[in-house]
Amino acid sequence: MTPDHPPGLDLDRLRALLDRERPGLVDGPLSGRLIEGGRSNLTYAVTDGGSRWVVRRPPLGHVLATAHDMRREHRVIDALYPTSVPVPRPVLLCEDDEVLGAPFYVMEFVEGTPYRTADQLGPLGPERTRGAVLSLVDTLVELHAVDPAAVGLADFGRPEGFLDRQLRRWGKQLDASRSRDLAGIDELHAALGRSLPSSPAPTVVHGDYRLDNVLIGEDDTIRAILDWEMSTLGDPLTDLGLLVMYSVPLEVPESPVSTTASAPGHPTPAELIERYAARSGRDVSAVSWYTAFAWFKLAVILEGIHYRYTLGQTVGRGFDRIGELVPVFIHHGTTTLQEG
Repeated sequence: MTPDHPPGLDLDRLRALLDRERPGLVDGPLSGRLIEGGRSNLTYAVTDGGSRWVVRRPPLGHVLATAHDMRREHRVIDALYPTSVPVPRPVLLCEDDEVLGAPFYVMEFVEGTPYRTADQLGPLGPERTRGAVLSLVDTLVELHAVDPAAVGLADFGRPEGFLDRQLRRWGKQLDASRSRDLAGIDELHAALGRSLPSSPAPTVVHGDYRLDNVLIGEDDTIRAILDWEMSTLGDPLTDLGLLVMYSVPLEVPESPVSTTASAPGHPTPAELIERYAARSGRDVSAVSWYTAFAWFKLAVILEGIHYRYTLGQTVGRGFDRIGELVPVFIHHGTTTLQEG
């Protein structure tokens, strides 16, 4: 494959489909490139030299359909597009494997920057950094204000027993990745189970809401929320807890897992919680539980990456140090829960 024809993207078949389903949309030969940074599904930027689009499809090779559900991603974007929640304009969903070898969807390309590290935020300066992160909270409030039934998402998830299922799911994930003794992680899991909070009314939950999953425009506003593969109907405070967790400086030198929390001007976790509470009107008194759960979940994810690294199944820089971070996340989760 050439750079203009990356693996998993047959541009001739894509062009034929778009010409048939959206006549007049494409004006010229298509070229495409893989957008780096995705953690699971593949994302491509495609252009005809004038207009630009984005194609999302599952990874190459055998995948679990439930883990890479293109219909589900497209459905939530399509439902939210008419609302005030910033998402790309959906173009089409294709569930015919004959086109690209797997289901996929096309959406409009949105200009913007995903900020992944404190260093990347540095050039914005403290004031603009603060504004961008606070707008992240405001946009989360907008998402959680959407009435799922009003946008056709009443059956998008099973909110009853949501937190209990989440906790059990991540406990199973931990068991599947056990290769060493991890002090305190079982105790943290058990303590979370003993102090399960009562969930507020369910909302559309993003599931992985943080600064590098949104595009920030030149005016420092959020142009689009991306990566909806973990979205569902559930407890909105799980999104807040994850956002708060990513706003705590890790204080680990040259950490392979980066947060933006140390960027000058970045709001504190307390400021983010206060802003969310004031703008949403929700009771956030149990936010420590949700933040501790986020630390636990990330510890499990990192342990899974470490486990695959020990088996020689991951390649790239930084994977050799992922294992060192897991105890740090366990410690943060335990202290957060105790202090709450």
